[in-house]
Amino acid sequence: MSLAVASTQAGGTASSLRHLAIIMDGNGRWAKAKRLPRLAGHRAGVEAVRRVVEAAPDLGIEILTLYAFSSENWKRPADEVSDLMGLLRHYIRSEIKELHRNGVRLSFIGDWKALQSDLVELLEDARQLTANNTGLRLVMALNYGGQDEMVRAVRTLAADVAAGRLDPAAIDTDMVGDRLDTAGMPPPDLVLRTSGEQRLSNFLLWQSAYAEFVATDILWPDFDRVALADAVAEFATRERRFGGR
Repeated sequence: MSLAVASTQAGGTASSLRHLAIIMDGNGRWAKAKRLPRLAGHRAGVEAVRRVVEAAPDLGIEILTLYAFSSENWKRPADEVSDLMGLLRHYIRSEIKELHRNGVRLSFIGDWKALQSDLVELLEDARQLTANNTGLRLVMALNYGGQDEMVRAVRTLAADVAAGRLDPAAIDTDMVGDRLDTAGMPPPDLVLRTSGEQRLSNFLLWQSAYAEFVATDILWPDFDRVALADAVAEFATRERRFGGR
């Protein structure tokens, strides 16, 4: 596995990887390399999701957050967006019973309730079905953008200030965090990006302040249990100090 690694902190001691966030990238390039339509790459990407969800608990991962559809993805051709929404429907319908049987708790971040009403209903039903599960927490970022998330959080704070319910001087980082989509979740320990790119692309901008970063050249459809274990092993070599020294 070829890894390009960049640590957001150095020094200190390594800690366990509880929360892994993945920017799943490379479906289109995978399909192009094989002279297949982009949809074939996205379908292969769904298989990679299945492999990673199955492997994560064995590696001690408690929370897995996947960047499934960004708020910027609407700029893609309409037929590709339609294909992606169709694949999301198919994944939920085909996998939800197995996820539930394996104790996976499914949740969503982003402006996902702005999606088509039938899809929102499907997602909400899946969320409620698995709400009491205690195994892996699978978080899907849908219609998600880190900047949009922060804007929405700031608006709720501004509304409380305007209504006299909140003193602006009382606003701190904990309060902002409590207004984000990820409220109640620990921040990611590791942000992993496939396909060789090395940028966050508007993903978990606030939450990743002290995350480690690993970039792999592997295209997402080829990502598997071995690649995941390699990323976890790379994380274990990192020394984290969170700005303390």
